[in-house]
Amino acid sequence: MLIEIHMLKNYPVTNLNRDDTGAPKTCYFGGSQRGRISSQCLKRTWRTSEQFQALESAGYRSRTLPEMIAKRLADAGVAADMVAVAQKMLTGIANKDGKTNDKKITSQIIFFSPDDVTALTDCLLQLIDQAGESKKLEKNKPDEINLLMKKANARAITLDIALFGRMVTSDAFVNVDAAMQVAHAVSTHTVNLESDYYTAVDDLLGGSGGADEAEGEQTGAGMIGDIDYNSCCYYLYAALDTDVLRENLKNSPDAQAKLPELLPTLLTVMAQSNPTGKQNTFAGHVLPEMVMVEFKQRKVPLSYANAFAEPVSLRKGHVVRESIEKLAKEVDLMDGAYALSVTHRAWMALRGDQKPTICDTFRSMKDMVQACANWAKE
Repeated sequence: MLIEIHMLKNYPVTNLNRDDTGAPKTCYFGGSQRGRISSQCLKRTWRTSEQFQALESAGYRSRTLPEMIAKRLADAGVAADMVAVAQKMLTGIANKDGKTNDKKITSQIIFFSPDDVTALTDCLLQLIDQAGESKKLEKNKPDEINLLMKKANARAITLDIALFGRMVTSDAFVNVDAAMQVAHAVSTHTVNLESDYYTAVDDLLGGSGGADEAEGEQTGAGMIGDIDYNSCCYYLYAALDTDVLRENLKNSPDAQAKLPELLPTLLTVMAQSNPTGKQNTFAGHVLPEMVMVEFKQRKVPLSYANAFAEPVSLRKGHVVRESIEKLAKEVDLMDGAYALSVTHRAWMALRGDQKPTICDTFRSMKDMVQACANWAKE
């Protein structure tokens, strides 16, 4: 089964996802500049959210794996000199050339599960027992760890690894094809970058910077700065292949047991969580203006982003309503032209009466999530 999730989120002044200059990310679509939030940013927002963490099936995306395992070895009573050698060996497991470093971290970031940590710890303990002393252990290469890991039993992965996939250049880990594809969120309208010029007054040096300040009192700002921002209504799209998800979790019984909770959690997380970029400055916390969920037995994924190839007009001042209308019309257009087999389509829009011709409408997120959970069991 293919489950596709579509949302419209309208943000006020924000800088949710920055580029290398610190400005909000953008792209060109339909010949005009749009606001953009990267799929990587969205996925991290979802998998680190409080609701997703409540599933208790989350991995770690980090370069500190050697430090984590070194602590486990020390807790197991391994001598400090042996731990130090083992930790350095681990820094080379993700390198094709097996080159180690003294930084105590891997050269590339690795997405790993708790079972991966346990398996690596066991492999190191085996090598340590065989070596008996640190000088002999030093003769081992990272490839020795990779070889032992390949021979180890299949390891359980977590829901987030199964959903979003894993690619790593190391034989110690198995690559995982993502069960969920996530598009970059793109604004439904054109966007121009704006910049906030701000100053901060030094409370202890006094002075408001006014012309009538007392003679000798320090005036002016304690600091001056600027920050870029924009305001966008974003279209979000994600496609979840439930068959790939189950295949990814075939060796993960604990994660499999949580599958009935996954879709309701995922819908809630996507609706209620927002990227954390510059939130202390802008507090851009919003909920979706529109949510649509489609279920397909025949897996033909379809993003409705082309509804906004001709951008929504900013002059009329009805960006949200027009975005909803454009999306509903695009759904009808695609239904009429291609007649894709959609077994269920849930629709919830907060403003206006526009909706696709074929859909089940909902007035509350709670009711929609419950219906989607029931349909997923079919």
